[in-house]
Amino acid sequence: MTDYGHELRFGTFLTPTNQAPERVVALTQLTEQVGLDLATFQDHPYQSAFLDTWTLLSYLAARTERISLAGNVLNLPLRQPAVLARSAASLDLLSGGRIELGLGAGAFWDGIEAMGGRRLTPGQGVTALAEAIEIIRGIWDADERRALRVEGRHHRVAGAKRGPAPAHDIGIWLGAYKPRMLRLVGRMADGWLPSASYLSDLGDLARGNAVIDEAAAGAGRSPDAIRRLLNINGVFARSNNGFLNGPVEQWVEELAELALDDGVSVFVLGADHPETIQRFGEEVAPAVRELVAAERSRPRPPEGPGAALVMDVPAAAEEAEHVPAAAPAQDRYERLGVFPTPDDGTRLSPRSGELWDESTRPTLPDRPGPEGGYDDTGRALGQHLVDVHDHLREELARLRDLVDRVRAGALSAGDARSAINQMTLRQNDWTLGAYCASYCRVVTQHHTLEDSSIFPHLRAQEKELEPVIDRLTEEHHAIHRVLDDVDRALVAFINRSDDFAPLQEAVDVLTDVLLSHLSYEERELVEPLARYGFYAGQVGSPRRR
Repeated sequence: MTDYGHELRFGTFLTPTNQAPERVVALTQLTEQVGLDLATFQDHPYQSAFLDTWTLLSYLAARTERISLAGNVLNLPLRQPAVLARSAASLDLLSGGRIELGLGAGAFWDGIEAMGGRRLTPGQGVTALAEAIEIIRGIWDADERRALRVEGRHHRVAGAKRGPAPAHDIGIWLGAYKPRMLRLVGRMADGWLPSASYLSDLGDLARGNAVIDEAAAGAGRSPDAIRRLLNINGVFARSNNGFLNGPVEQWVEELAELALDDGVSVFVLGADHPETIQRFGEEVAPAVRELVAAERSRPRPPEGPGAALVMDVPAAAEEAEHVPAAAPAQDRYERLGVFPTPDDGTRLSPRSGELWDESTRPTLPDRPGPEGGYDDTGRALGQHLVDVHDHLREELARLRDLVDRVRAGALSAGDARSAINQMTLRQNDWTLGAYCASYCRVVTQHHTLEDSSIFPHLRAQEKELEPVIDRLTEEHHAIHRVLDDVDRALVAFINRSDDFAPLQEAVDVLTDVLLSHLSYEERELVEPLARYGFYAGQVGSPRRR
């Protein structure tokens, strides 16, 4: 148990869609009105459906009075660090000290390259981020008279003038999950900003804190100097249906536990629904503050900062029984060298939660790699699933673009429907059958396999895969129904072109459920496919644990 003692803050994670720019402005102002402390926005400069995040932050700074504003997180590969440093300091001065700086090493590299950025490996991304932080802090150090020089591998400044200094000490928060990034948080950052949906389980918070704390101590820093933030998603419901899916009282208890046990002091809710934001600000946040304050007022053991709160003996015994002994699930991908695409938690429609409950998804436990490790064929199998899914993600972006063009009057609904029906998304074999057929065309030139071949094979290899496969199959059927909803909405729009809302809603639901599903499928199946292949004999004899 670790409570770093920071004052609690609560905020929102809003979608910067450009289809209704006034909506994101209104939701930001609502964030302020209901007493929340922070409004944040994802930053994908290559995403044509989004407003530019830095422009949005600047506009919102003039339309709000109290709350802090931040990117969550800014796309550093497309934002030059010296210029970003001056932009952040300037906006902080203009807003009266209300800007924070969330940074990421980069993701979605196809989009970054398409916008002129340079693709980096994970290791290069960490190095580039460290260099950027050094430059940003150097620009802000306006009291230093010497010109700033940083000769980095990826970022450099050669005699840059320093300043301006921001109005307050801007926090640099890093979105981080893997060990190298976590160690960078400990050495150089002011905060750790993961998303709960990216974590294999909430135990990853404790494991991440341990890595950060060790790196901080090694750099001569106090672990208490580093804030722990968390992006969350949730649903208000009458009964407990899983983590943050239940009544207000459940939310309060679960968030207070994260504050007291894992040191989380900033909770950022991904929500674009006014009622959800209002309840989070007016009901949840004050109650969590009150509960945490009451617990913090209890006597602490004498070990010093960061010590756990005193618990009664039965509670302590129960806590000890549930300490996970396994290595973090992320280790399986480090060992494999193939990394699933995480779900960033963004949801465009409250209806998407009606399709399925993500908290009930079965998941595989972490385990050691196969004896002898993974071979090149296995790694290629795992990576190919990610690659095929990336193609589906690109098609989804194209689908949304077609619908945007329909809305703007640049394309007829009939033409859009025809184009969408030609996409892989609309074919019956876009799931693992398409994955295998595609892989076999590229690699072996003569195999044609369908879902019915892969799933029975994986079931036969590992009993624990059965509930995962059952759930994936259910989600496949649900997604096809959502695709049919999009088609029906297009037909309805042809007959009544004055009401675009049902079509937009259908596309938003598809975006939510498809991106969530693809991330889940990669998370659970990348490693088993690399271990066992997708049919008996495909990679020699099945590789056992």
